[in-house]
Amino acid sequence: MATAALLVALAGCSALPELPAPVPTSVVPTDAPVPAPTSSGNLSPDGFDAAQRMAVRIRNIGCGSVSTGSGFAIDDHTLVTNRHVVADSATLQLSTYDGRDVAATAASTAGLADLAIVRTADALPYAPELSGTDPVVGDAVTVVGYPLGHALTVTTGQVLASTTDPLNENLGAVFLTDATVEFGSSGSAVLDADGRVVGVVYAKDEQNRSFVVPVSTLRAMLDDDSAFTPAPTCS
Repeated sequence: MATAALLVALAGCSALPELPAPVPTSVVPTDAPVPAPTSSGNLSPDGFDAAQRMAVRIRNIGCGSVSTGSGFAIDDHTLVTNRHVVADSATLQLSTYDGRDVAATAASTAGLADLAIVRTADALPYAPELSGTDPVVGDAVTVVGYPLGHALTVTTGQVLASTTDPLNENLGAVFLTDATVEFGSSGSAVLDADGRVVGVVYAKDEQNRSFVVPVSTLRAMLDDDSAFTPAPTCS
């Protein structure tokens, strides 16, 4: 079983091999078209289109650091990502698959799992359906996100196992997949064959297996008004 020491969070300050110096005071707008993924994974054409539109790229401008992550919409003005993607920020900058910048108004993080929600002033393009059940070992999955903060990518794999979360002891079970993820993939949606969200990527281990918070945990926390509190900032 993987240990916490072997896990790598896929966003946040520690995820960047080198930090830029000096930290930029402004960021180049992302209004240029973003290249489309070269693969649709195991999604149908309609599912692929929906997956592109729900994914959001996140840039965390901190006090002395810059990092990137991924997220996905759950309604017109709310997206889900990881706690470590949005924590300790001075500014969060969001952009959609077509290069449109979206203003963030607030971010909240969960204490139990590596999850966060971000509210937006501008409408998000598309919110997917959350699956009513967790995946099982052997199920095919697709991960949609922005590794390295670059173009949207779609990778595929299968559920390898269910295991106790080595980073959050009280969380309980998470699942492992062999879908390829990189730095910046934290917060990516994990989809089933019908394009429904079955989990959220938050880390990988030395064998490049990705760790995923199951959708049952996400649903339970979204239904709990006390699960999320204002995200810590660096100001």
